[in-house]
Amino acid sequence: MTNVTAPIRVLVDAMGGDNAPLEPIRAAAEVSKSTQIHIVLCGDPAAISRELAAVEHVAARIEVLPATGFIGMHEKPREAIAAKPDASLCVAMRALGDGKADALVSAGSTGALVLASSQWVPRIEGVERAALAAVYPTQQRANNRDRFALLLDVGATVHCRPKDLLLFAYMGHAYASRISKVERPTIGLLNMGTEATKGGETLVAAHQLLLDEPRLNFIGNVEGNDIPLGKADVIVCEGLLGNVALKMAEGTGELFRNLGTWAFKQSLMWKLGLLLLSSGLRRLKDLTDYSEYGGAPLLGFTRPIIKAHGRSGARAIGNAIKVAAKAARDGVCTDIADCAREFEKRTAAPS
Repeated sequence: MTNVTAPIRVLVDAMGGDNAPLEPIRAAAEVSKSTQIHIVLCGDPAAISRELAAVEHVAARIEVLPATGFIGMHEKPREAIAAKPDASLCVAMRALGDGKADALVSAGSTGALVLASSQWVPRIEGVERAALAAVYPTQQRANNRDRFALLLDVGATVHCRPKDLLLFAYMGHAYASRISKVERPTIGLLNMGTEATKGGETLVAAHQLLLDEPRLNFIGNVEGNDIPLGKADVIVCEGLLGNVALKMAEGTGELFRNLGTWAFKQSLMWKLGLLLLSSGLRRLKDLTDYSEYGGAPLLGFTRPIIKAHGRSGARAIGNAIKVAAKAARDGVCTDIADCAREFEKRTAAPS
């Protein structure tokens, strides 16, 4: 368990993402001035020193972990990790696995992040498959002031067993209750219908496991249209289905942005209409802006790992660092481990 009397240490992949190393370093500088978080920037020492020298920061709260090279966004993750063991992500992940920090943030390749985590960071006992969670905006939910909900898995585990989906629910429950401060988050199982018998053997069995778990506030199956409507605080699904749902939502958002640009060029009336809607559109943009929530948690490991968006600027990465520190300080991984341990005890007990 994290020593609460010591500052939380967060590793930052300084070379990961489209805007590295400038934006991760600016993020670290800002966080060093406004919090007690100790940041470990992993990457090229010369590049980090050069960028740090150009921004105001608290030097005592930032250290450098040297690394050589980085893994590009378009490289094949497995081959890149094997060919570049001293790349910034690999060095940072080994340091996390060795307990030299409490959490890690990277805006680099998602595939490389998942593979490197699996290679060097211990999984929580009883958890065999990790889950990448997407944080997404929803319609206002009952008894919950947080406008963001959690969808997992969205790509780390393509196909799941019923037990994996239950463990994903434990992960989502722990994250939502600790990070979003929802005392008893509602859990939904993404399916093709609300009936308990829908979706094939895996989903039917997962539904029963979730229903039988008193720790979880399981509300049953939810459908695709329930995701943006905020039907549940946490929605669990297989990685294949979750990734398709996430990409569909991202594509729809891009479509509306493109339609707005097109409409603005068509006629004076449409221009006036869009101008009248401008304040509401700005509010929608703020609500859906990933920089507000920083990044997506990769859950199932003994220490928090946050994947920031590849295009993240300093603000988004700074928020990701704060979320990672909060997850470490508030014991998200410990909560998941407790749930997994109790489930293993219950299923191992003679009937």
